[in-house]
Amino acid sequence: MPKSTEYQAKHPDADGFIAYDPEENAVWRDLVAQQLPAVHRHMAAPYLRGLDLLDLPQDRVPQCPDVSTVLGRLTGWRVEPVPALIGFGKFFGMLADRTFPAASFIRKRKHFDYIEEPDIFHEIFGHTPLLTDPAFAAFSQAIGEAGTRCDKADYSWLIRLYWFSIEFGLMREEGQLKALGSGLASSVTELPWAVSGQPEQRPFDVIDILRTPYRIDIHQPVYFVIDDLDDLFGAARRDLLADMATAQGLGLHAPKYPPKDAA
Repeated sequence: MPKSTEYQAKHPDADGFIAYDPEENAVWRDLVAQQLPAVHRHMAAPYLRGLDLLDLPQDRVPQCPDVSTVLGRLTGWRVEPVPALIGFGKFFGMLADRTFPAASFIRKRKHFDYIEEPDIFHEIFGHTPLLTDPAFAAFSQAIGEAGTRCDKADYSWLIRLYWFSIEFGLMREEGQLKALGSGLASSVTELPWAVSGQPEQRPFDVIDILRTPYRIDIHQPVYFVIDDLDDLFGAARRDLLADMATAQGLGLHAPKYPPKDAA
């Protein structure tokens, strides 16, 4: 997440609804129209099932109360609008409370194909489909609960498990490589890249993931592939604080990407 942004939060009314203008609704409409073919081609079944269950509007920005109604019925989660930038501490706390923090603005047309910070398209179209599934929802809650128990210095270690699974995870489905992560579902260019066979693929392993650095402003050079979803869901039952201590003792892997100043 960038340290500064040109975007400002949009504030909901007393009922939780946000007034998006015609151009903002048009951006949502065009993003969905552009992304849906790739999503149906490359995304894994759990994401696609969730997308069907949510039945998001395609011609306007969805409203958090409407999405929360569906999530509440299925998994007890809700979506709450937040400013563009929130800290890891608040993020983990909200996940622990089964609340997904959704940046309330939508990208401008000049950022149509890529925006560094998460917007409402990434949050709703990308994240909420997996939150319709009780097992994925429980995994996200477990990450949040671990974050509420760890020291601030450990946040950057813990978030890697979320990053390489819920955000940018891959999985094998009937022998085919599919995208699972929310960051991939909402990315015009990274979704096909992730499943192209060009980036490095590594097996899902909690300790390995915790030791793997990443950058948010490039296509990932490394993706972790889940062969069995029970491996992912089992991570929710692990002692993640102990896992972080193990990873810290082993140290970070060398980055697979150039330093930002050299990029």
